[in-house]
Amino acid sequence: MYETYTTIIGTVVSEPRRRQTTTGEEVISFRVACNSRRIDKRSQEWIDGPTLYLTVSCWRRLLAGVGLAVAKGRPVIAHGQIKTNEYVTADGEKRSDLEMTANAVGLDLSRCVVTYQGTPGADRPQAVDRAAEADVAPTAA
Repeated sequence: MYETYTTIIGTVVSEPRRRQTTTGEEVISFRVACNSRRIDKRSQEWIDGPTLYLTVSCWRRLLAGVGLAVAKGRPVIAHGQIKTNEYVTADGEKRSDLEMTANAVGLDLSRCVVTYQGTPGADRPQAVDRAAEADVAPTAA
């Protein structure tokens, strides 16, 4: 009822993992690190702020594009519903993790250059598909 939606900008810090749920649905999940940076007025150097880590889960329409474009180390922007997952480890320790169920995921074009490919299987002309060839060139931040 009171879902919380947000947009995150960060870097993928784990290899995306594709799995199938017990009901047969496929999902791709990956971890993202988001941190702020600012200029220290005294030293004139960049300083990293605290880092937010969260798991991004992608379902249905996102599977094809995310599977081709997202990889560890790539800059991403993701929008979706966030929630806290609480669980107990095998050692009996209580933990929590922040998870986003994504509605949209894309590469952060302020930090990389990509080649557009279109949507596989769509009823419209498509551009050449090069994401699978890691056609992403990072730029300096």
